[in-house]
This record gives sequence, C-alpha cells and structure tokens, in this order.
Amino acid sequence: MDIKSFKSNYGILIAMVAAIIIGCLIGALWPNTYDGDGNMTATGASVLKPLGTVFINLMFCIVVPLVFASIAGAVANMQSRKRAGKVMGTTIAAFLVTGAIAAVIMMILMKLIPPVTEPWGNLAAGEVGEQKSLADLLVSFFTAEDFVGLLSRRAMLPLIVFSILFGFGVQLNGGKNSVIAKWLEDLSGVMMQIVKIITYYAPIAFLGFFADLVATYGPAIAGSYGRGLAVYYPACLIYVLIAFPLFAWFGGGKQGPREMFRHILRPAVTSLGTCSSVATIPTNLEVARETGLPKDVSEIVIPLGATMHMDGSCFSCVLKIAFLFGVFGIPFEGIETYLLVILVAVVSSVGMSGIPGGGYIGEFIMCSIFFPTQLEIAYPIAITIGNLVDPPATMVNSAGDYVISFVVARFTDGKDWLEKALASKNV
Repeated sequence: MDIKSFKSNYGILIAMVAAIIIGCLIGALWPNTYDGDGNMTATGASVLKPLGTVFINLMFCIVVPLVFASIAGAVANMQSRKRAGKVMGTTIAAFLVTGAIAAVIMMILMKLIPPVTEPWGNLAAGEVGEQKSLADLLVSFFTAEDFVGLLSRRAMLPLIVFSILFGFGVQLNGGKNSVIAKWLEDLSGVMMQIVKIITYYAPIAFLGFFADLVATYGPAIAGSYGRGLAVYYPACLIYVLIAFPLFAWFGGGKQGPREMFRHILRPAVTSLGTCSSVATIPTNLEVARETGLPKDVSEIVIPLGATMHMDGSCFSCVLKIAFLFGVFGIPFEGIETYLLVILVAVVSSVGMSGIPGGGYIGEFIMCSIFFPTQLEIAYPIAITIGNLVDPPATMVNSAGDYVISFVVARFTDGKDWLEKALASKNV
C-alpha cells in the first residue's frame, strides 16, 4: 500500500488520534480549578467543550435517516435467488450466533481484565440512571408507541426492526427494480456522504472534548484507553487464528481450514487497508469463487454481511460497555446485565455501516440503552474507542463474511459441498 493510499485510508484516523493526544495535553496543562467542596472556581480547557458538542449534535441529527436508509435499502436491493429464503434465514442465524460467541468471549476478558479500574473523577454511579430490565429492553427492541416515535434518536432498536420490515416490504412489491428501492439506495449513499463530511470535523471536535474531559477529570484518563486496547488487539488476532478455522471446519469439513487460510489473507489485507467492509466485498466475492462456494450463497452472505455481520464490532461493543461501566463506577456484574450486554452487542452491530468509522450508530444505540442520561459523556468516549479499534474490528468483520459463507453453504448444500467443489476443479 503506497503512501497516498495510506493517507487516504488512515489519515482521518491518525488526525483523530493526534487531536485526542493534543486535547489531553491541553486539558492537563490548563485544568479547571475547584475549591474544597468540589465547586469550580476557574474554567480551564473546558472552554473548548462546545467544539465537541457541535459534532455530537450533528451526528444526532442524521442518525435516524441514516439507519433507516442503509438497512432498508440493503434488504430491498438484495439479489433474489431460488433459495433466497433458506439462504437468508441461515445467514442471519449464523450472524447472530457468531456475534453472540464474540460478545461472550470479550465479556469474559472484560471480567478478567477490567479496562477501567477506578471511576473517572466525581462521576457517581447514581448519575447514570437506571438500566432497562431485560423485559423492557425486548419490548423497546421490537416496538415504538407509534410511527412518530420511530423518528426519535432514542428509538434506534425499533427503527432497525422497522427498517428491516420495510426492506422486505419493498422486496415483495417489486424488489430492487422498484422506485422505492432505488430511492433508498440513493438516500443511503447521500447519508453516508454526509457522515463522511461530518467526520472531517471530528479531529477538532475530539480536541475540544478531550481538553474538557482531562481538564475536568484529570490526565489519568488516558491510561484506561491503553489498557483496553492491550486486550482488544490480541483478542482479535486470537479470534482469527482459532475461531475462524473452527467455523471453516464446521462449514467445510476437514479441508475447510486449509482452504480458508489459503484465501483469507486478501480480504483481510484489503479490509485493513480500507477500514471498510463494503470496500472488501469485491475481494471477498472473488476469493469465494476461487474457493468454490455456491454463487447464490456468497452473493447473499457477503454483501449482507458487510452491514450485518460484525463480530469485531461485537467485541468492541462489549469493550465500550465495560469501559463505561468502569468510568461511571457501575459494577459490571449480574446475569441480567450480561444478557443485556450480549443482546445489545449483537443487535447494535446490525446498525453498523460498512464505511470507516461506521461504529457511530452502534455506539449511539449502546449508549442510549445503558447510559441514557450521560450521552454527552458516554457517546464521545465510545466513539473514541471505536476509532482506536476500527482497523482490527473491520478485519474481523470483513474476513469473517467469507468464513461464514462456509457455514451457510453447509446448511444449504450439504456438509460435503467443499469436497465436491475441490473435486470438480481437479476434473
């Protein structure tokens, strides 16, 4: 990858990281001052906080149309095949199962190695507000009180369900050739371009936010991010080297892992170089054909997986939740909490866009459920973690689409599909 390509793919990410570092330094050198009772007596770098608030408000304004257009458009424009129903059902089931596996793995790691060991400053647990119970979460996941309720940024999960249903409705009423399907595809493209434009402002926003954060809560904050990343990066590598071969073996038999490792490097490198699941679709389809995967399987699993199959994002969602629990001083424990974390990690990954930094939507969903009264603090922190883990997360997401095609092919074409495919190549 040449220098120009590297700057194009990683330039904004590097700028964000640099802005965070600069913001932390400004906050450390220009802290707010407080009296003995904790009351602020002089404002320091917190005067830069509005720079971050602008970015947050811009993201809040586009979150609803972006989620609706991207998800409904993806379903409405899906290629139709004779076995589409079976392939679609198996695909979604595989996405949910592998996402849950990834979430459980990361949750165990977060219990063993908490990313934040001390709450940040004077953020008391009581300020966060009560979490939803499992029953309430399920209700809010499927429904809103009326259509207008779907237009609120606080109803992301019902909006996702409605968007999927809307996409299937378009499929039944003309599919990808209908005017609505084309409109959804165009709207999705427009909204993604808006996200790209707003993202250019992110470094300035992050400088302001972290200058305020460090000025208020102290420079010790920075150490927590490093602790979290020290767990996340090795976890992704281990997942690729252990879980992916197991999935390939289950889907393609004893020859599955060997064939998977022969072809997976190209989509893995492509995803690392672009930080985009969508940009990896052509390479994934190419290696799927070379492997001998059924064409109708790969053409549904891989494009759909670019927006719905996010094991790496499930990893990062659990990391963000555990991180924020530590920030706010909330105990990360209890069966109900664990079930909520797994469910939210899997469901919110459906809302991830296949573009660099596309975790903004999933991060918002997660924060709105667990930290509804602390969005202004929780959301930027979650975005920061998402940007820091974006390259390995995208690699796990994108390369995993190719691997899951093995699993889906087993259920649609039998457990010996790979053996037959390899035999036909040798004829």
